[in-house]
Amino acid sequence: MLRRSFLAWAGACGLGAAASVAGYMRWREITPVVHAPGREEGHFLRDRKPLPAPSQALSTDVLILGSGVAALTAAWKLRKEGLDDFLMLDGPEPYGNAAGGRFGELAYPTGAHYLPLPTEDCFHVRELLSDLGVIVRGADARRPYYDERFVLHGPEDRLLFNGAWQEGVLPHEGVPAAELAEHKRFFAQIDALRGAVGADGRRRFTFPSERASMDAEARRLDAMSFGAWAAGNGYRSPSLLWYLDYCCRDDYGAGLGEVSAWAGLHYFCGRGGEAENAEQGAWLTWPEGLQALASGMERLARPKRLSGSAVRVRTEAERDRGVEVLCFALEHGVARTFTIRARRVICAMPLHVAARVVENMPDVHKQIHAPWMVSNFVMKRFPRELPSAPLSWDNVVHGTPGLGYVVSTHQDIRVTPPEKTVFTSYVALSGRDPRETRKWMTTASGEELLALASVDLRAAYGMQFESCVERVDITLRGHAMAVPVPGFRNDAGLLALREMDGPVLFAHSDMSGFSVFEEASWWGYRAAQRALRG
Repeated sequence: MLRRSFLAWAGACGLGAAASVAGYMRWREITPVVHAPGREEGHFLRDRKPLPAPSQALSTDVLILGSGVAALTAAWKLRKEGLDDFLMLDGPEPYGNAAGGRFGELAYPTGAHYLPLPTEDCFHVRELLSDLGVIVRGADARRPYYDERFVLHGPEDRLLFNGAWQEGVLPHEGVPAAELAEHKRFFAQIDALRGAVGADGRRRFTFPSERASMDAEARRLDAMSFGAWAAGNGYRSPSLLWYLDYCCRDDYGAGLGEVSAWAGLHYFCGRGGEAENAEQGAWLTWPEGLQALASGMERLARPKRLSGSAVRVRTEAERDRGVEVLCFALEHGVARTFTIRARRVICAMPLHVAARVVENMPDVHKQIHAPWMVSNFVMKRFPRELPSAPLSWDNVVHGTPGLGYVVSTHQDIRVTPPEKTVFTSYVALSGRDPRETRKWMTTASGEELLALASVDLRAAYGMQFESCVERVDITLRGHAMAVPVPGFRNDAGLLALREMDGPVLFAHSDMSGFSVFEEASWWGYRAAQRALRG
């Protein structure tokens, strides 16, 4: 049954059966450490198990539910504006999708791993990066100066295509001239769209997306899939369509045919930040990924943090008593409860969780959340490379279900490479119903998970790879991110949540319908501004 269930998954993901089984059967020496943050607490809430009476009652002016990017942005902004009477309830995983890990001196991401240079429209991100010292000067200028330690240096990315590495992720070496012409036409169209302004006077594609145009053309793009848009514009090149699908899976956890055309185009048109000391569209990255920013915000915010999760958020309308939150913490599987009263609550948790917790919350169209797997391979030595493009920060393999792997020590500028490193592989578990995938994740063995996690690395290094690995840590994120399916921008429930300015404020990337740092931080920033008002 074990081998058959893995083969079923491999087939559904487009993974070659023979190669899959061969890889699966060879992992004999390493047992991965598997983490599933939030699963125990989430299932406890889902199953509505009985809770004991509260053993403690606390009070605060502002309570932040969650400790991910939106929550930490809110905490940083509250502290910066002079408010110190606030609490943060961590939720099931401190830092959420921005979390990272460490093995000795080696740091690595267990969630998101980079941040594109923010545009001028992303003033909230620039303000934050300035406070953190990532922007050294000119946060308000068109081209700020960044701390060069955090600007991604080359070689940035490469693609394993037709048995050889090539620079960049879009296939080009060995690609027919007609396909290359189509690549050129696509990027010319993107250049034209990047500065487009809608009939309502707003930019068609920008961050934060709340400020992007919602005119008739924007709604038309949102109503169709990116795949349909590509077909309607005459794009047929297999190499280009693979690349567009890869980009959608990388940012949104779902493929070309599943995401909105507006979201697909926004991936290319919404960014393009500039810097005085970097190329346009450069990236910022750290060995531990976005945990560097999360821990930096925590350092600036100095929040009073509590372990636990909210189980009920109730507005006390009588006598204007604010909000009462019933909280619980699991200790060795046993629940302990306590209450917190607050004037305002910033609900910085995924909306599918908030819907089970916040009483009288506006109905939101059920979002689809993509499952992900992030796997960190602690390497006792670097494997031998093919004699083509050198090892890069981001390394992608064409034609697999994986999204490639990043090298945690890439930013260590040294004459001699470090002896050890961490390769972080990403797999967006698309291609099946997310609910079925989550069931598979709860029953899959460590060997099965390891076989899937190592697909790209085995394709890159073959039999030698396993002998280089010292340890493997796999993080399963069953509800990693909301998928921006067609129509997501026009959901009435989301629009209602965005306008709420009462005792309960919502702040999460789910409010935008897709999960990126710029969006999560925007909602935390805005919620803090509203919470500061009387």
